[in-house]
Amino acid sequence: MSTALRVTLIGSSGFVAPQHVRFDHAHTDGQALIEFAGRSIYRSFDRPRSETADTGDFLEHLISVGHLAALEHASATLYVQHVSQAAAGELLRHRHLSISQLSPRTPVRDVVEPPEIAADPVLHLRFGEAIDALAVAHDELFAALGGEADRATGPTRGAQTADLAHKQARQAAAALLPRASATDLVVTANHRAWRHVIAVRATDAADREIRAIAVAVLEVLTKLAPHLYGDFRISTLPDGSRTAASPFTGNA
Repeated sequence: MSTALRVTLIGSSGFVAPQHVRFDHAHTDGQALIEFAGRSIYRSFDRPRSETADTGDFLEHLISVGHLAALEHASATLYVQHVSQAAAGELLRHRHLSISQLSPRTPVRDVVEPPEIAADPVLHLRFGEAIDALAVAHDELFAALGGEADRATGPTRGAQTADLAHKQARQAAAALLPRASATDLVVTANHRAWRHVIAVRATDAADREIRAIAVAVLEVLTKLAPHLYGDFRISTLPDGSRTAASPFTGNA
């Protein structure tokens, strides 16, 4: 498993133009879908205004004036790997995100060490010792719950019962795992929701890990849909971490 944050695009909306509507378009991605939805409000499919005739200009106009409802028609799905349970919990608070998270029954030994701790040799050592101690306690509890008992093989009722007991023991022992434990997420959201996550999580006031996730998400989505995220600007702080901001993030 990767030991560093990784954000990968694994799915996104497409556009299928209706044959009975005359709508010239050069793309078949989510940006075209959003443009169609936005133009459908006034049936302006013939692009009557020169300043917004181009797809990019039209989408950027929607964002600049805060007409973001059309952005909800297209979505992107990302595979977010090696984030802490703490950061995952923060993302789960965003009600418009659909998240599938790695099961606590899946054994994972990786942890995400906060950069503030990693930068200090003494704190780094203490952190490692604490993680090791928790791992030992976890294994002892797992064994005491019967998690390491031999499980019979074959499609028998006894084997099924033992397998269930094994899974339940692992889940119970997982209560000892720290919030720094690494996990993976598959996250789907529409582009309005993604913009909101980036706007509130990529600021210098946010936790460094969640901020790093938000900036990484921004970089992936900017490649996918540059007209929907091109207003964001990434900056580097004195500590080397990064932030992102847009002049239009106050628009609802």
